[in-house]
Amino acid sequence: MTIGERLKEERSRLGLSQTDLGAAGGVGKTTQLNYEKDERSPDAKYLASVKPLGIDVYYVLVGERFPVSPDQLSPFELEVMSYLKELTEYDKETLRRMAAAMATVTKGSTAAPDS
Repeated sequence: MTIGERLKEERSRLGLSQTDLGAAGGVGKTTQLNYEKDERSPDAKYLASVKPLGIDVYYVLVGERFPVSPDQLSPFELEVMSYLKELTEYDKETLRRMAAAMATVTKGSTAAPDS
């Protein structure tokens, strides 16, 4: 996979348009498209600007997911991860599929759930 392909994958994962990601990085839609087609390479200023949106810059550049250290997780996330360790592989896969489906629905929703 190329840098452009990984950048496009990250943009899609976060549900961002080329226009939105380009604007966050200080470039236009055409430049963003050229990055994703590997016709141009994003510079450090662009990458630093899109990182706060959730773009995994290390993955875009190197092709490997950067591990998250425990101090970057909230207490809630740590609690959920502690439960995950106790599950069977089958249950872990079920949970992964459920979380992916829920995240997809959440991305498409603009209203907060009723409490």
